[in-house]
Order: sequence, then structure tokens, then C-alpha cells
Amino acid sequence: MLDNLDRLDDHFVSPRNAGVLLQANAVGSFGTLRWGDSVKLMLRIDRRTNRVDRAQFQAFGCSAAIAAASATTEMLSGKKLDDAAAISAADIADYLGGLPAERMYCAVMSYEALQRAIVAYRGGTVLQKTDATPSCKCLGVSQMMIERTIRFNRLTSMEQVTQHTKAAGSCSSCFKQIEGLLARVNAEMVEDGLIEKRDAYQLGSTPQRALDLKPRGEPQPGTNIFSAKIAPAHLRATPRPEPARAAPTATTTLELDAPTQATLIAEALDELRPHLKRDGGDCELVSIEGNIVYVRLSGNCVGCQLSSVTLSGVQAKLADKIGRPLRVVPVS
Repeated sequence: MLDNLDRLDDHFVSPRNAGVLLQANAVGSFGTLRWGDSVKLMLRIDRRTNRVDRAQFQAFGCSAAIAAASATTEMLSGKKLDDAAAISAADIADYLGGLPAERMYCAVMSYEALQRAIVAYRGGTVLQKTDATPSCKCLGVSQMMIERTIRFNRLTSMEQVTQHTKAAGSCSSCFKQIEGLLARVNAEMVEDGLIEKRDAYQLGSTPQRALDLKPRGEPQPGTNIFSAKIAPAHLRATPRPEPARAAPTATTTLELDAPTQATLIAEALDELRPHLKRDGGDCELVSIEGNIVYVRLSGNCVGCQLSSVTLSGVQAKLADKIGRPLRVVPVS
């Protein structure tokens, strides 16, 4: 029997059911590059029995995000759709033998992707307008997502809300709004008998010093990690062949001078580094030689089983920034 840590590591090192499911008839995604992690669940549901015949996933993020998505696909196998819909984020975490408190959002992420897949299969609307309105603008976390996570997981502190949703984890701009949301939902949960009154969050319970230590930031535009422009190569759909085009003439080809290209590459890496640092890794620019960019991975990125995923993401980011493909090579 694997202990808790071994089970989590096992699903990360040897993820089950990873890859694209071409015959999927239910697909749900959650997360963005701005959020820091993303998962896409693809289900093949037998319409005669209403059971999940097969489940596969694609994920971009930390080891816990990959492990949670892997575990979710195993939990779904053979389940009736109603039973699959009843799987909670806590169930996913329990299946892995538990998750570190600061990684609980990974189970929530797979739960959200699962719910979107099921709603899409049943022909419903995945996101209502109110659900798309972000309460945490830095990370693009919606009010409805925060509220249902509080209810389903019976959260009673701002720290727990951040651990499960990342909301208010980047800066202090949205803290007061989310604090008010937590207090309101907890009061409703007390009325419904879900929590004790003594456990409900009260406005002002978080020390002001903890709030003062948070930076104030401006929100960055969100990006779908599975979009063609930003997704690593292994996450992109196979492009359809395009009709032959005439070769571009010298007057239509834009060539960047070396200093400009170097500046754009440095800017692209600076935009990616906060996401890597959030999971204990980093990626630094070493040198540029023509179309080859040499980088140095450090921290948790060194020796990581998915370092190739990180490099693919860096390569896609640079190509998007420069406007043409570049090769990214790691150096020690």
C-alpha cells in the first residue's frame, strides 16, 4: 500500500490516462496561464449506459495539478454520469491520500473541469455571465467559483479560500471583496446547519499586518493555456494542412535586428518566470545564437519529470513574442 506522499508522487511520475482523447464527447477545461495552472478533461461517455467509458487529461502546472488530474480520470472510469458529477474536490484529494494545504486548488481545478465537461455533455451552458465576472482580477477567479468552493469544502478562513482557489493570493486589491463574500456565505451556511456559528468567518478576523504585507498589483490579461498560440507543442491540436502559398517576397518579410530580438526574448522569459517561481522553479536566459535560445533551469525545474513540458511552454511563448519559431536549449 502506497503512503500519502508515495501515492501523490506516483500519479505525478507515472500519470494515468494522459493525452488527447480523440473520441471524447464531453470536454471541460479550467485554468489559464494567468491562473498558473490548467487542466483539460476529455470523457467518452457511452450514451446507452450513461457511463464514463474512458477519461483522459492534459495538464499544465505543478506536480499536484498533474497528479490530481490523473487521479480524477481513474476515479471516473466506469462510473455513471450522476455518480461522476457527485465527485468533489475533497474526494479527489482523498484519493491521492491528501494534498498539502497550499495545493488544494489542484483538486478544485480538476473538479471544475469535470463539472464543465458534464454540463457540456448534457447540453447546458458551462459559464453564466455572473460566473465569468472575476472577483480576483489578478488571477481571474470568478465570484461564483469562489462561492461554491467555500460551500462545497466548508471553508471558514481567508487562508483556506486562497489555498483552494488562489483568490487574494497575488495582491491585496481584491481582499476586502472576497472577505465580504466569505463572511456572507459562512453566515448562510450557519443558517443551513452546515457549520457552527462559532466557526463562521467574521469581517476583520484577518490581521491587518497580513494584509499590509501583500503587494498591490494590476491584473494581467488571461490566456487559455490550450489555445494554439500559447500552448506547449504537446498540448496543441494537430493543425489542418493549409493550401500552398507563394513564398513571401523580401518586401513582406520582417526581420528583427539582434538587439530588438534579444529584448523581446528577455521580456517573454520575464513574463513566464513568476509562474515557474510559484512552484519553486525558475528559467534564466543564458545566451542567444541565431534561432537558438540557451536557458538555465533552476530550483524544482531541475530534474523535473516534466522539464520538457516547461521548455515547450517557453518555446511557445517566445515564438508568440517574436513571431517565428525558435529553439530553446537548456544548459547546466
